[in-house]
Amino acid sequence: MTDTLLADSPVTRTDWTRAEIAALFELPFDELMFRAQTVHRAHHAAGEVQLCTLLSIKTGGCPEDCGYCSQSAHADTGLQAEKLMEVDEVLAAAAAAKASGSQRFCMGAAWRNPKDRDMDAVVEMVAGVKAMGLETCMTLGMLEPHQAERLAEAGLDYYNHNIDTSPENYGNVITTRTFEDRLDTLDHVRAAGINVCCGGIVGMGETRADRVGFIHALATLPRHPESVPVNALVPVKGTVLGNMLADTPLAKIDDIEFVRTVAVARITMPMSMVRLSAGRESMSEATQALCFMAGANSIFTGDKLLTTGNRGDSADGAMFAKLGLRPLAGEEPMRVAAACG
Repeated sequence: MTDTLLADSPVTRTDWTRAEIAALFELPFDELMFRAQTVHRAHHAAGEVQLCTLLSIKTGGCPEDCGYCSQSAHADTGLQAEKLMEVDEVLAAAAAAKASGSQRFCMGAAWRNPKDRDMDAVVEMVAGVKAMGLETCMTLGMLEPHQAERLAEAGLDYYNHNIDTSPENYGNVITTRTFEDRLDTLDHVRAAGINVCCGGIVGMGETRADRVGFIHALATLPRHPESVPVNALVPVKGTVLGNMLADTPLAKIDDIEFVRTVAVARITMPMSMVRLSAGRESMSEATQALCFMAGANSIFTGDKLLTTGNRGDSADGAMFAKLGLRPLAGEEPMRVAAACG
């Protein structure tokens, strides 16, 4: 493989081939880490990590059958469906997150897609959180163009809609919507001028070829996602994947392979924020340190994500001190221009 695959040129590539991405995965680990860190330092501040908080604004009862999700109505996890939170409750949680040092506030609702009757409250949440000076992100399921436009008007910075896995493996994880449905929502988000947050989950029993396909699908989008969350599966008993994998230690993705995935994401999408997301509570500090070296520059803080556990602020503070990491310097997120035509 030649140095042209470093992706550290001024032009961000969107023409990666699967063979090139597979070759990155196969590099000796020290070479891969060197290349990833070289790309990272060319485009991001070394040692800075964005602190984010994730809040479930509508929990449980989702009609989708995502095999990893405890909030699916198809899962038997004992999680009860709840109504959409009141706007004041969400804004209070955002204020507490900011006081704890978070720079980004993410709000997630367990919907297949939002109903128009819910949009007034949702856009009020966005506007209120934005007014606090926090970066805003929402994940509400699939969006129609007019819904994306309303979120953009409210000032939403990012919309999260993950592709989850490779196109080939997608049907093994979810059957109630297609991979193309995911891409359609990303198109609506782009057309409205909202930054895209899109990544997926590894450790769901997929092969390395699937991880190659997952990165390839993201890195060959017409414009790379500005935010790329890389999650490690948290197996929850009662979910399809949780029942399959929770009691099978060998099924857990190897730590080095997880770090390789982060590094390849950084190399192929050099300008993106690579977010070390779910699964950190089961990772050692050494594994997380390798992820930061591989180019991850964002984490979720606090002791809970949507419904699963997280490491907690005190553990993260101690780790940051040990590693010499610091919060990302605050700045307004870059807005993207709405598509024409």
